[in-house]
Order: sequence, then C-alpha cells, then structure tokens
Amino acid sequence: MFISDCRREFYDVIVSQRVLLLVASDVDALCACKILQALFQCDHVQYTLVPVSGWQELETAFLEHKDQIKLLVKQDDDLDVPAYDDIFRDEEDEEEDSECDSDGSEPSEKRRRFEEAVIERTMKRRQRREWEARRREIIFDYEQYEYHGTSSAMVMFDLAWIMSKDLNDMLWWAIVGLTDQWVQDKITQMKYVTDIGILQRHVSRHNHRNEDEENSLSIDCMRIAFEYDLRLALYQHWSLYESLCNTSYTSASLKLWSVQGQKRLREFLADMGLPLKQVKQKFNSMDMSLKENLREMIEESANKFGMKDLRVQTFSIHFGFKNKFSASDIVYATASLMENIEKEGPETTNFIKALDSLSRGNLDKLHQGLDLAKKQLRAIQQTVASCICTNLVISQGPFLYCSLMEGTPDVKLFSKPVSLCLLSKYLLKSFVCSTKNKRCKLLPLIMAAPMDVEQGTVIMVGIPPETESSDKKNFFGRAFEKAAGSTNSRTLHNHFDMSIIELKTEDRSKFLDALISLLS
Repeated sequence: MFISDCRREFYDVIVSQRVLLLVASDVDALCACKILQALFQCDHVQYTLVPVSGWQELETAFLEHKDQIKLLVKQDDDLDVPAYDDIFRDEEDEEEDSECDSDGSEPSEKRRRFEEAVIERTMKRRQRREWEARRREIIFDYEQYEYHGTSSAMVMFDLAWIMSKDLNDMLWWAIVGLTDQWVQDKITQMKYVTDIGILQRHVSRHNHRNEDEENSLSIDCMRIAFEYDLRLALYQHWSLYESLCNTSYTSASLKLWSVQGQKRLREFLADMGLPLKQVKQKFNSMDMSLKENLREMIEESANKFGMKDLRVQTFSIHFGFKNKFSASDIVYATASLMENIEKEGPETTNFIKALDSLSRGNLDKLHQGLDLAKKQLRAIQQTVASCICTNLVISQGPFLYCSLMEGTPDVKLFSKPVSLCLLSKYLLKSFVCSTKNKRCKLLPLIMAAPMDVEQGTVIMVGIPPETESSDKKNFFGRAFEKAAGSTNSRTLHNHFDMSIIELKTEDRSKFLDALISLLS
C-alpha cells in the first residue's frame, strides 16, 4: 500500500482492507515500520510485511502482491505538479527576429514597426526573467523532497500524533530513525538540530503525561530523556579507550593511524587525568569518582585538542533501573544486525532480527547487535588506517578514488551497502585530516569493494565532499548512470540510494575513465 500523504483520511482508507508493507533495509525505514505496525495493532488491521533491499526485490514483491497494492490519491487532490511550460521552453521560443524588414515600405512605416519590435523584445525578455525566477523556485521546492529531507520514522510518528495514538515506543522509534539519518550523514547538522527540537517537545509532553501514572517507577517502565552526550560510539557499552580509537570523529581528529596520533591520544587522556588502566576497562567498571564528571572533563580537554564538536544533542532511553541506551547505540546495533555476514538461516533472518531488536522485550538481540557493531567499527577503523598508511586513496582529477582488493581483512563486510558507506565517509574524513593538499580536501570520494568474486562484480559508492557547508546532496547517482550508458558498462542500479551501484570488475577501468571525463 503506497501512501501519498500522511493525512488521517488516507490512513482510514488503509485500515479498511488488508495492507501490504514493503520495507527497505535501513534503520529509519525499520523504525517507520515499527510505528505503522503499532498503529495497525491498535486498529486490528491485517497486514503482510515484505522486506525489500532494492528495486529488484521491490518489483518481485509488487508482482507477487499486486492485487493488494493501490495508489491512494484522491481525485480532488492538488498534487502541485508543475506545468511543462513552467520548466521547459521550446527552442523556437528562444529565437527572436532581430532583423528589420527590408521591403519597400515607407520610412515612417519602418520606424513604427521597428519600435513595435523593440517593445515586443523587451516584453519577451521580461517574461523570460519571470519564467526563470519561477522555474528556480519550483526546482528549489522539489529539491526539498530529496531522500535526505525528512526521516520516514518522524513522518509516521507525526501521523500517529495527529490521530492521538502516539505512544512512548513510537516516539523512541522516531528518535532512532532521525539519529540513523544523522549517523549515516544523510542530513545536515542544522536539519538534525531542528528535528531534535521538535522531538524534544514531544518527549516533554510524554514525560509530563506519564508523571502521574502508577507504572512510572515500576521495573518495566520506559523513560526517554534529552541530553547532551559525548560523540563517542557505544562508549557506555565498551571501554572509553576503544570508543575513542574507533569513533570516526576522534580517530580522524587525533590521526590515530600514526605514531604521532597515538602519542596525542595518551596526552589527551593525561590532560583529563584518566589512568590508562581505567579507560581500558569496561565503562561500567570504571571508578564512580571518575565517571561523575567525565563528560565535562572530556569536553574541556577536547577543546584543547581541536575537537570542539565532541558534544552532541541526543536522547537516551531507560528500561527499568538497569538498562540505558543512547539513540546512536540502537542505530549501530540495528544496522549491524541487518548486515550480519554470518549466515544463520533464510535471507530475511537478519531483517527480522534487526526489526525485533527495536522492541524493548528483545534486549538479548539488541546486545547481540551491540557486539556486532563493535566488530564493525573496529574493522572500519583498521581498514581506514591501512588505506591511509599505504596511500590507497588517490586523486583521479575531479574525485578521489580508493579500491579494496580481494583478500583485504574484513573485505566481505564491506560488500554490504551500509557498511561500505560508513567506511567511505570515515575514510574521507580521515583523509581530509591527513592530507596537506588543499585541493584534495574539497574532492568527493568514490570507493569500490569486491561484491561477488564468483560473478566478478564490485560494489561502488560515491560520497560528496567533506566540507562544513556541504548540503549532503549526492549527484553521483546520475553521473554513474551516464558513465555506464556511454561506455556500455555492465552495471546494476539496484539500490534505493542511487549513489551505490554494482559493476562488472572488467568494466571498471572504462567506467572510471568515463566518470573522469564527465566530471572534469
């Protein structure tokens, strides 16, 4: 069932029949799915859940369940689709006859027609300026609806709120969905902070509503809290040392792949007055006297070492008295479960485990996801260090390029799209911090990794430049399509994120040559 709008009347149409839920394999989509599932459970709606990882699986699901699929658009809906003439102008419209008539007319007649032609050309120029201004406004409006615009989980929560059916669990899933977009670098910092403010108001409303409930202090209670936390991956479920070493921001800022970087890390810890013995044991086992003011200590020392953005606005959740998780903890754990490379059953097993880990009744699966996430982050940082130290990142003119070879440690993990994207973004951030070439600091990155050795394919992803003013728009999808078309390269554009493609290994050289020519 495809929903064209989040208004109540569309939901009312949905719940009157059996629903087909086609869910993409990313954390934000999973959170949106959980919210819809909870709504359907409230209204006793029957539904079929089908996970789809790309366009091919979407097409297969569509054909298998086409009797259940309807496009919900009311006949009187104004979809604000722009007219052809608002976007395009025919070539003959651009041509103006600038020559004066050369027949045998009287001079006064020629002068009159010349003045009329001047007035007409002036009007046409004014109309063109107005058309160009209107066209820019329309295109700008449409660009606001790109993938990185709004979290789908937040859209679903907004629907639940409008219907007065929003629950604490739904709010938490909306928070995790937004955090996923921030962790995956799909939204700007400004967009993230704005949406955090929206969710903070909902959290205050829910907490106030639950203050007088009897279960507010029970062992099964669930409490969401807004807080300023450290930008350190999984540090409350890891050791502080491991988290500092395997978080992209701190690793790149301190250049931990180098001997000098390791020295700076020790100096950073010494500046905080934290003994190595303490920071290398599990966070929960550290002395309480050290943990009491840890965030303030780290933030103060981080500023001295150039890490001014180590503090971030986020949310945490408490299950009863013992279990506490930050929103980013859930994102890392769920994404790792979804891309687990260890075969444990049918292809949908990972999807179901990841979906289940979002429920507070499945803490064992969540902890399994946290363990997988630690392995993933270690593998990413080790691969980044290897690529930087062996100069695998090379400039190809209009972009940087890095290719992982078969036999590279953990290379199988990076055949998965989310893991490869995380690796690519971490590598680009680290390369920008390490290079002295000012031009290279402004270039995007294309990264390739073996996909299927037997079929001879690689997976390739394009990442926009690492700049503070970056608006997170990624134009590699269109560039990949053009390069593949001009060279007849055997590519598969199967991923919903069009900046990720699969490519035959032997076609890689001509494909890259075409990209260089296209982007130069």
